Amino acid sequence: MSLLDFSSDAFMVAFFLYCFAFLFYVIAIAGKKWSNRDPKAHEKRWGRIAFIVSTAGLVAHLTFFFTRWIGSKQIPTSNMYEFMTFLGMAIMIAYTIVYAMYRKPLLGMFAIPLTIIIIAYASVFPQEVQPLIPALNSVWLKVHVTTAALGEAFFAVGFAAGLMYLLRVVNFTDKTKEARRAQFWVEFTLYSIVVIIGFIVAVFGFRFAGYEASFTEEKVLIDNKGQESTIVETVNYYLPPIVQPYNSQIVEVQSFIGMDKPLFEAPHWMNGVNAGRKLNTVVWSIIAGTLLYGALRLIFRKRLGAVIHPVMEGIDPDDLDEISYRAIAIGFPIFTLGGLIFAMIWAEIAWGRFWGWDPKEVWALITWLFYSAYLHFRLSRGWQGLRSSWLAVIGFVIVLFTLIGVNLIIAGLHSYSGV
Repeated sequence: MSLLDFSSDAFMVAFFLYCFAFLFYVIAIAGKKWSNRDPKAHEKRWGRIAFIVSTAGLVAHLTFFFTRWIGSKQIPTSNMYEFMTFLGMAIMIAYTIVYAMYRKPLLGMFAIPLTIIIIAYASVFPQEVQPLIPALNSVWLKVHVTTAALGEAFFAVGFAAGLMYLLRVVNFTDKTKEARRAQFWVEFTLYSIVVIIGFIVAVFGFRFAGYEASFTEEKVLIDNKGQESTIVETVNYYLPPIVQPYNSQIVEVQSFIGMDKPLFEAPHWMNGVNAGRKLNTVVWSIIAGTLLYGALRLIFRKRLGAVIHPVMEGIDPDDLDEISYRAIAIGFPIFTLGGLIFAMIWAEIAWGRFWGWDPKEVWALITWLFYSAYLHFRLSRGWQGLRSSWLAVIGFVIVLFTLIGVNLIIAGLHSYSGV
């Protein structure tokens, strides 16, 4: 067995350990109502078991990371698969640190699923070791990407605690206009998470079925002298093509529920790198996520927020608010170093400029400015509780858009990390 094969096995072990840890956290929190033991003793016992299992998962995840590093002879953060697996590992590191500070098992019931979703999302992308392009072959890749991801990991823990706060304090039985508005946005946040899960389910489902379609796409290239040239490339789809690439011809499309050709062509302004396929991915994510969300609503016959809310009873919302703030306060200086300062140093070395208004750079700046505003309002204006939690949730939505949405929708110098 090669070291890379062993690394992949360690990754699978980590994934399943995280799944078991999540189940144990659910037993620790939700199982208190049906336990014959004292509720606090039940929560403490199963919470300890869950933490041990999640820590074992983190050890397996670290094993995956370092063995892949040694086996590939390059740090495994250079493509979307490697970066997202590293982000999942960083979230577990951040969670472990925050858990050691507050000892709240409930946090694991929300932070662990976030890790599971992220590493499942990573598994959608090609997992082969890819040679580094020149811009990535720098020591600054290591310090920029790892510190930026670690900062985002603490933002993720802050998001988990902030969402828990909202699920704890929002009254899902209140029919007033203000309450309904809060219920809608909490539910929309949960729906957005389900959309990501739906995308993962759709990709693995069609991959298991062996679905594939292909198109030839004409692209216009402009060289340094301003001269144009046209090339023809083959674009492969692994989800049924609802959206056809702009200015392309069908090579092969497998029929799916009677659909043997795309429904429409991508608009002309989406003539970037694999733009049509990326738009098709977004459309399928929304379709699969909406169907999954609808199925869950039919099963529970109520909003998902109303399903989760009773689990939060007995939890001190002030503790959740404090955990969310502390996690973000820890992550902010780390992200400042990794996402801005180290990134600018790397940009100067790789591309000869500190700043270039690349889409990923712009959204990293937006992320930093947002969390700067969060800390300003928290410390100077006294925004705590509900306002602070909403900002924690919105902030991580911006982080996810920077990591996923920019790669799916916008082309730029960071497109090597895209879908």
